[in-house]
Amino acid sequence: MVHQTRRDWAGARSLVVRVTRDHLQAIQIALVRHGRASGGWDTALDPDLDDLGRRQAADVANELDQVFVGKEVEIISSPLLRCRQTASTFAKLRLLPVRVCDEVTEIPSPNGVAMAERVAWLREVMQGRWSDLDENYLVFRDGLVEFVRAIERDTVIFSHFVAINAVIGALTNDDRLVIRSLDNCSVTLLECDSKGKLWIAQSGHEADTLIR
Repeated sequence: MVHQTRRDWAGARSLVVRVTRDHLQAIQIALVRHGRASGGWDTALDPDLDDLGRRQAADVANELDQVFVGKEVEIISSPLLRCRQTASTFAKLRLLPVRVCDEVTEIPSPNGVAMAERVAWLREVMQGRWSDLDENYLVFRDGLVEFVRAIERDTVIFSHFVAINAVIGALTNDDRLVIRSLDNCSVTLLECDSKGKLWIAQSGHEADTLIR
């Protein structure tokens, strides 16, 4: 999945994190969408980042370094190359390893749909709800949400457009596949208190999207 944005990526973005007295001890979980990929869903099974995507990865690495300044973090990535490359930029900055986890990967490809037809399928399902899909997709969504809820330390997860939307939907009781038009390298910041309550502290920035 590749999305286009009208934003100028020449400068680094800033993420404003509001911290209240009650949230000082909260665990922070950043959900980061990968940088722009070099190929679309109908042309490549596992594309890498293009030049813009690499610049986006560098920008978001600096952004995350400020969000988690003075904090030890775990870095988790989807197994797909575009996520691992985005994650590696932040990992190199922090001198940390990246843990690759299948739970935060891309929405599964549909069985029996040719690669050239995958974008048309994706455009259609993204207009609907998880409850419209078969059991395999509900298992994917529920496993992803359970994985995020189980995190117990400050963590940065490099994942995908639909996957991050699935977490947002679970936290807002919204069954739609697409709730936010998350831009490449957008940061959705979650917080979890000592009682295990998880909420969205900062929404990731959005952009006009074009699926190709």
